[in-house]
Amino acid sequence: MQHDFEYVKPTEYGPVKAKLRELINKVELEMQRECFSFQSEFIGSTTLNMVTRDRKSNVGYDFDVNVYPNVDFDDYTPAELRQLFTKYFNKYAHEYGYSHCEDSTRVLTIKVKDTAHSKIKHSCDIGIVLYDDDDDGWYVHCNKAGDRKTYEFKMLPDPDEIEDKISWLKENGYWNQVRKMYLRLKNNNTDDDKKSRSLRLEAINNIFNEYVEYDDEEN
Repeated sequence: MQHDFEYVKPTEYGPVKAKLRELINKVELEMQRECFSFQSEFIGSTTLNMVTRDRKSNVGYDFDVNVYPNVDFDDYTPAELRQLFTKYFNKYAHEYGYSHCEDSTRVLTIKVKDTAHSKIKHSCDIGIVLYDDDDDGWYVHCNKAGDRKTYEFKMLPDPDEIEDKISWLKENGYWNQVRKMYLRLKNNNTDDDKKSRSLRLEAINNIFNEYVEYDDEEN
């Protein structure tokens, strides 16, 4: 199927993001009383103003959120962390129009569905992340083998390198090229397992590699 991705304006997704923040805060207060507190932050496309949707699809735009439990690695197993966050998001999700959590490889996903039109209006992917004493990030990963699921911690990529590239591209006036390439990559993507995060990183790396070499030659 051909895609037709477009950027969603902040004026449209902003109020939805605010309501989602209310849901996350409600879950955090409940979990703080019952088990542990956590911090959270929107990451990825939201922070870069690169929220997209496919006009030819029945799937709307999505948000990416990381939650950071205030626990040690030996306090809870990865499976227990997934189960707890699933339990408490499921408890309040319906109040904000979201479905119960779907257990994906890297994240928990909640969706606002328009069942009358068989559409997903928007969704949120929730990653559970812990940091060790060396400040390395580890996320809860789900391994699926048939009907069986196992969970483990997997290390996150070092964010510093990509953040440095983003800063360089913005400072040197190349960010609009990244935005154009990101849409082009999404429109041409035929691999369902290749998610937006990977395509966004690909766009950033492609434009960075192209223009940093050009600038070096000019200088």
